[in-house]
Amino acid sequence: MTDREVMEFDVVIVGGGPAGLSTACRLMQKAQENKQELSVCLVEKGSEIGAHILSGAVVDPKALAELFPDWKAMGAPLLTEVNVDELYWLGSESAKHKLSNWMIPKTLHNEGNYVISLGNLSRWLAEQAESLGVEVFPGFSAAHIAYNESGDVEGIITGDMGVAADGSHKDGYMPGMLLKAKYTVFSEGCRGHLGKELIAHFDLDKGKAPQHYGLGIKELWDVPEAQSKPGTVIHTAGWPLGKEAGGGGFLYHLENNQVVVGLIADLNYKNPYFSPYDEFQRYKHHPLIAGHLKGAKRVSYGARAIAKGGWASLPKMSFPGGLMVGCDAGTLNPAKIKGTHTAMKSGLLAADVICDALQKESTSTDLAHYDEIVRNSWLGKELEQARNFVPVMHSLGTFWGGAYNWLDQNMFSGRLPFTFKDLTPDYASLELAEKHTAPNYPKPDGKLSFDKLSSVFLSNTNHEEDQLCHLVLADKSIPIQQNLPKFAEPAQRYCPAGVYEVVESKEGSSFQINSQNCIHCKTCDIKDPAQNITWVTPEGAGGPNYPNM
Repeated sequence: MTDREVMEFDVVIVGGGPAGLSTACRLMQKAQENKQELSVCLVEKGSEIGAHILSGAVVDPKALAELFPDWKAMGAPLLTEVNVDELYWLGSESAKHKLSNWMIPKTLHNEGNYVISLGNLSRWLAEQAESLGVEVFPGFSAAHIAYNESGDVEGIITGDMGVAADGSHKDGYMPGMLLKAKYTVFSEGCRGHLGKELIAHFDLDKGKAPQHYGLGIKELWDVPEAQSKPGTVIHTAGWPLGKEAGGGGFLYHLENNQVVVGLIADLNYKNPYFSPYDEFQRYKHHPLIAGHLKGAKRVSYGARAIAKGGWASLPKMSFPGGLMVGCDAGTLNPAKIKGTHTAMKSGLLAADVICDALQKESTSTDLAHYDEIVRNSWLGKELEQARNFVPVMHSLGTFWGGAYNWLDQNMFSGRLPFTFKDLTPDYASLELAEKHTAPNYPKPDGKLSFDKLSSVFLSNTNHEEDQLCHLVLADKSIPIQQNLPKFAEPAQRYCPAGVYEVVESKEGSSFQINSQNCIHCKTCDIKDPAQNITWVTPEGAGGPNYPNM
């Protein structure tokens, strides 16, 4: 048994995104109000807070205002309020139709919202957390869950450092620490590997629809000052996804002459030849998008899976020893295409529940009433009103699903007396390759469209080369013997970072994993049709280093 250093806290938080940091800040605020002594530790696998944070992002500030009512005076990096809000239907590679305001579901209106860098907001929240007394440890991955003799969660074990690819210990090997806590909060973001374990271990998704996902791909561009229109928000539906996949595109103007452009592709698509990355490259050539990027320079690239199942897929968020918050549970509101305010609210509620339990010196570690508190909050009510958004889009498609959601949201405020569910997991929606043809994706032009490797370079991704592979195959034969003949091995195409390759040689086909390229989007863990790939955390500080994303 490994001899590990043990550190004990009242609360350990896993993940330095908006949910985890909001939990940390509110815990310390409540402790000060109640004159409690409270020790709170937050671990983050990225090299710094914000390094792994990627989102559009247009943010509703309502949860931030609950946490810090004077956030503007405090200098929170919400600098660009939305002043142009447009939605287009793209009928083809050149056609566009701007939808009138009355045609857009109320949930997609952005008055009072801000175009931001979520990474920068996370960095600011970390500063507030540290000033309140939270111990923030970036560069430490939470590799394992620690359970006590009763089976309750008692904390986490950070990843070992200095383990070679063959499992041997290198010079400088350091075993991970056991961080013990009265309560542990998991806020790893979408498809967190420990959250996935918790859901299975405690059967938290019993009676729930499978979680559904999208893959969001995003770039940051510097544009000429004359083209900069801070506060402009453009969303699109239709082309290039069309009948291949649900989802849509976005383009936002930030401050400092910067524009973000991206595409979200639903991961319940059927065609194994479909490539979200290549669809995004096509998207930028549409005249509506290309016009905003004329004379601009691409400066960053990233991708991240999005948990968008909503209300029907929301698991039980409490278990003996802790809570699961934010996108680790799936609190994003798909009808708004926003998850920051809901993630933060879940963290605020978690902090309130934990502080109350600590103050009362509760002997039970199961905060089961947290789920009811979430349901009765504006967070729960917002998700319930949007409960049909995803399953209806999946069953009726973007156009007719959008029409239903307009009726539901605009005329009935999400209260139509119907509840739809999509019970097919995203990985199970993939059909045999023989039923489909491969799209004819054009070669990148190096001006608007680019190859995967040059994109990964802009994500500043780095992993220690001689370490255990963090993309674990349950059966190493499946990619070539099963996925290749059935599905043309789709990992080559659903991965937006060129991690997976089928290499042909005289000896035959082999499956190659370029784990150094991994940008931690989690798509492989979600979409592999055999569910043969498990993403586990690499050594701390590995992965992308996103600036201003």
